[in-house]
Amino acid sequence: MTALKSLVESRRFDLAITALIIVNAITLGLETSPAVMAAWGPVLLVLDRAILAVFVAELAAKMLVYRGSFFRDPWRIFDLVVVAIALMPATGSLSVLRALRILRVLRLVSMVPSLRRVVGGLVAALPGMGSIMLLLTLVFYVFSVMATKLFGASFPDWFGTIAKSAYSLFQVMTLESWSMGIVRPVMEIYPYAWMFFIPFIVCTTFTVLNLFIGIIVSAMQAEHEEEATAERQALQGEQEMILAEIRALREEVKAMAGQRQAEIRQG
Repeated sequence: MTALKSLVESRRFDLAITALIIVNAITLGLETSPAVMAAWGPVLLVLDRAILAVFVAELAAKMLVYRGSFFRDPWRIFDLVVVAIALMPATGSLSVLRALRILRVLRLVSMVPSLRRVVGGLVAALPGMGSIMLLLTLVFYVFSVMATKLFGASFPDWFGTIAKSAYSLFQVMTLESWSMGIVRPVMEIYPYAWMFFIPFIVCTTFTVLNLFIGIIVSAMQAEHEEEATAERQALQGEQEMILAEIRALREEVKAMAGQRQAEIRQG
């Protein structure tokens, strides 16, 4: 069991699994090409099943090593879910699950430390992002009601209902053909419509969406600082242990020197 634990925790093992994930991503992409499947289809399918078998064996080995603590690590649970989806039958009504095999590529997130830090930062930013989403929803609702009342009669396809207005305003917020596609046609009938759309863009695109970026960056920075602090504390602990050992050796040397001097005096 000790040898198995050393194996699954070794750097070479992680690199091998990462390489298999990349190879599996390439094979799954090649399976979408009819020409490639006609020439190499059986080989790709066998390779895909072999890699899946390796993933199953890897998870089984980790379960044997960690036992109950296996489910305490969210990344191990993530790997288990991804591989479990790949093991589901993909025939009949479940044939759509074949497309979900590409989710195995997401295992790279759990294998690469830098990607884990990014995901950790995003998860840490979720509470703050929820508050901004609530603010954005309120802003959208207010402007959707105003747009429906102002422009719904002349442009029922864009602003006939609150839902249609919200969708049109979402397009304006993304700046996708907002000027020539929506605002300028509206301004041909309502010349002062720019007084509505410009403040909306400033409130959403240039303000609220930038708050998302700020919160995500702040969360990632906090995640990085927390990891750096943990590394500094670990290094400090090792240094204190080394200093304690040096002091103990110094005291031992002094004691031996004193004993030697005493023996010389007696002699």
